[in-house]
Amino acid sequence: MNMFIASMMFIALFAVSLAHFLWSFGRTWPIRNEKLLAQTVVGFKDIERMPPRLASFAIALVTIFAAVYALALADHDSGGLLLDLGGVAFALVFFARGIAGYTSWWQGLTPEPNFRLNDSRVYSPLCLALGLGFLALVVFRYL
Repeated sequence: MNMFIASMMFIALFAVSLAHFLWSFGRTWPIRNEKLLAQTVVGFKDIERMPPRLASFAIALVTIFAAVYALALADHDSGGLLLDLGGVAFALVFFARGIAGYTSWWQGLTPEPNFRLNDSRVYSPLCLALGLGFLALVVFRYL
């Protein structure tokens, strides 16, 4: 069960990482228009351009690291307490982002309609699922 959860998390995080990696090189996949892409995936009020490429590259690195970390957590014999604490930290970060997506504060900060739709249907639920996945992987290491 651990490996199934970790594999599903890896696939999702790898896809997120790949998208950010492409954006870090100035690609606008899957939307050809940069303004529309920024409104869809960033969502801040009156956004016209994507964030700096270095920010996208940093997110690509962090998400691929999280993906590999999930795979490491699936091996219950490796890592010890520090690996578990890192898994809890990842769970908290993803839970925080997932919950934030449903707050009025976040909705006021990111009012673009395309982003709002995607955030409520995809981004926030995915973050909550990833947080739950990291937490489950840590708990399963002790069962």
